[in-house]
Amino acid sequence: MRQTDCVNTKEAFRLIQSIPSKKAEPFKRWLAQVGQDRLDEIENPELAQQRMKEIYEKKGYPQDWIDKRLRGIAIRQNLTDEWRERGIVEQKNINAKTKN
Repeated sequence: MRQTDCVNTKEAFRLIQSIPSKKAEPFKRWLAQVGQDRLDEIENPELAQQRMKEIYEKKGYPQDWIDKRLRGIAIRQNLTDEWRERGIVEQKNINAKTKN
């Protein structure tokens, strides 16, 4: 009945960047800061881990849960690195069950 314009997150950010309003400036500065933070995390992955830890702390997760979560992520990364080194390629889960 009605035609609606829709955008994804990336397009929404680009649209906000194009707004020539002083009211949009704080959001534009925030976007620039987030972009810079992510580039820094690419150069130093420990920064991303620290940011994740801070987010979990702000959400109120217990410290022992956070530590277990971070260890689990590290172990999973080591495992997938090992698989990659041994030539195992990523594959989607295939349902092996057949209908009778």
